[in-house]
Amino acid sequence: MVLLSEVQVGQSGVLQRVDLSEDISDHLAHLGFLPGAEVQVLRRAPAGDPTVYRIDGVEVGLRSETARHIEIELNHERSSVAEVR
Repeated sequence: MVLLSEVQVGQSGVLQRVDLSEDISDHLAHLGFLPGAEVQVLRRAPAGDPTVYRIDGVEVGLRSETARHIEIELNHERSSVAEVR
């Protein structure tokens, strides 16, 4: 597993765990950040923060301070295919 803040643009994975306060976890859950959800890293701001993620068909921007408390399991097969092309 890897922290969402460490995932590179273009990579994706399955959300495993959110380790934040109940208030923030509940807010993120309403946005689709639930265990088992597919998360894709779309783009980063020019200064590197925030990062835009696609989850459950919605684009959501998160600061790295928040994303570092979210764990995902990378989709290695998809990442490998993208690197070959």
